[in-house]
Amino acid sequence: MSPDSASSALHQRLAAELARREAAGTRRRLPAPPAPGLIDFSSNDYLGLSRHPRVLNAQQQAARLPAGSTGSRLLTGNSAAAEALETQLAHFHQAEAALLFNSGYAANLGFFGAVPQRGDTILYDEASHASVKDGIRAAPATAWRFRHNNLADLERKAHRATGNVFVAVEALYSMDGDMAPLPELVALCQRLGLHLVVDEAHTNGLYGSKGEGLVAALGLEEAVFARILTFGKALGSQGAAVAGSALLRDYLLNFSRPFIYTTALPPATVAGLTAAYALLPGLQPAREQLFRLSDYLKTRLNAVPGLHVPASSHVIHPVFFTQSPGPAAVRAIATAAQTAGFDVRAIVAPTVSAGTERLRLIVHSFNTEAEIDALAQLLAVSC
Repeated sequence: MSPDSASSALHQRLAAELARREAAGTRRRLPAPPAPGLIDFSSNDYLGLSRHPRVLNAQQQAARLPAGSTGSRLLTGNSAAAEALETQLAHFHQAEAALLFNSGYAANLGFFGAVPQRGDTILYDEASHASVKDGIRAAPATAWRFRHNNLADLERKAHRATGNVFVAVEALYSMDGDMAPLPELVALCQRLGLHLVVDEAHTNGLYGSKGEGLVAALGLEEAVFARILTFGKALGSQGAAVAGSALLRDYLLNFSRPFIYTTALPPATVAGLTAAYALLPGLQPAREQLFRLSDYLKTRLNAVPGLHVPASSHVIHPVFFTQSPGPAAVRAIATAAQTAGFDVRAIVAPTVSAGTERLRLIVHSFNTEAEIDALAQLLAVSC
């Protein structure tokens, strides 16, 4: 085959794959940036920290520093500020040590691609985030999924596992907004000698008296092998950290490829995160307001005929339609909501299983009951 023919064949294959998604109504496109003034029911900025004056001021002060970190942490990208932030993180989350990564995706990829080895076993909840699954694909260990939040299925598979056995769960699952049964998981892992790894992407900053996360709120820090603490949600920024033992931190620093071969977070991001973490202990009223509004939204939308919000959802609320309208119709409803002034997004296959298309509503401490009422009225007309 000539080079031109090979190129043509490849382009045809790519175009055919896109056409199949187009026909199924699941082709992804970049959305237009949110219009100014939209009421936010979509972003992960739960506490509004991305716009907090003290966070913005810290980043502006850091603007006098170089714009970039200039290299990986192991070369020129390390800084006293980054090391101080890691110390702050370890103390705040009641861990022995913490190691910064550039995103929650990189942290999951970096942990699972480095720590489990050949002969080991990873047991992961089937609802785990794509970053966990991609990290598992990079690992030489055997991996089996277990049914979502099903401890009996987990235990059955654990009895067949070999080597060091890692159990991967999320504290709060990002598509359905339900929580992992962490106390029961800890008890099972302790009884069977399993290593529990908890992704706290959507609980970091929200749970606990100071926002330390769900693991710390339940007093389970010493029973969890590693926590993935993401900063792109309630912290209103970017990056993540793996919190655990000092030995784990040193191991990741030596063997985690996404850490070793990535340019470090820029100084402005580190400064903003340091300021955001200093604010978290004083934000308990905002967290309580967030939880009140979360409960109100569930009650209000479940009163709308044709809509269903699971009682198990927290902060993140999937809105299902009694008669599933299909991906195109769900997207049309989201577009209508945006036109009416609400930042609402549709979630369709392949992100979720076909037939489970939904709107995903995220509540923030700065939302109001009046905004929820107005959105409920709009959806009542749409469905």
